Amino acid sequence: MSLLNVPAGKDLPEDIYVVIEIPANADPIKYEIDKESGALFVDRFMSTAMFYPCNYGYINHTLSLDGDPVDVLVPTPVPAAAGFL
Repeated sequence: MSLLNVPAGKDLPEDIYVVIEIPANADPIKYEIDKESGALFVDRFMSTAMFYPCNYGYINHTLSLDGDPVDVLVPTPVPAAAGFL
């Protein structure tokens, strides 16, 4: 299944789907979804020791001011894997 086919949610705005790109407390690797294939790939290795305190992802089929899907931080008791919904 292509991640591009994931809807923004089941019952918006009450129920949204977030595609996780970077798990909480993960190694400094930035993942991106390829817009042609819908596959998750490594975009770059970040040169800082920074990490995200929450799972970082986006809501499909949305558009923020920077032209990308809306970014979302998702707190969970344990990190979610990249590519999870």
